[in-house]
Amino acid sequence: MSFSAYVFDYNGVLVDDEHVHWAAFAEVLRPMGITLSESDYWEKYLGFDDVGAFRAVLMDTGRGSTEAEIRRCVELKKPAYLALAKDQLKGFEGAGALLRQLALSNVPIGIVSGALRDEIELGLRVLNARDAVRFIVSAEDTLASKPDPEGYNIAKRRLRELGDEELVRRTLVIEDSMAGIESARAAGLPCLAVAHSYDEKQLRAAGAVQVVPTIADISAVFLRELARQVGN
Repeated sequence: MSFSAYVFDYNGVLVDDEHVHWAAFAEVLRPMGITLSESDYWEKYLGFDDVGAFRAVLMDTGRGSTEAEIRRCVELKKPAYLALAKDQLKGFEGAGALLRQLALSNVPIGIVSGALRDEIELGLRVLNARDAVRFIVSAEDTLASKPDPEGYNIAKRRLRELGDEELVRRTLVIEDSMAGIESARAAGLPCLAVAHSYDEKQLRAAGAVQVVPTIADISAVFLRELARQVGN
């Protein structure tokens, strides 16, 4: 017995694009007189969606900001990210192959991410795996970012439309961050973590049922054994 559905985070799980996000944030903030270092981005803002990150940066730099200004920053970042990503975006080794392999079993696969839909669509094309994914829950679909469970609760509704409550019960989430793990757990979903962005100890402490070094370490045999461990 294995899992009946899989829901993946996007940034840091399927694609290695956080350096692209940092560069796009920095490009938007620079004309405002704000310098965002790469180390600050990784330490302080990695877990946010665009709205949350811009709000936090502006607050941390002592600038008052309106929701309209934050939204303007988000809109400016969209073309900046896409322009950079066309040349710099790359998937993690094994990510596209895993999505395609799981899809061959006809199990529903979803994405829940704080990234924008256009960014996710671009990444799935880079991975040559767009047809493997049944649904996407992106930043445009939620009001709250992870660790809030809203995104995964929406995913559960999408899964119920594809099957039933048993399908939801036997769903596995794959994440790379503590905020993502907390979000999945708050929605009542078990979470496997890949240590692309944080170390194993941090991910286990956040509640991951298992941690693998990279997404390339996930195989059909591994998933069947994990399903037995978590009672699916």
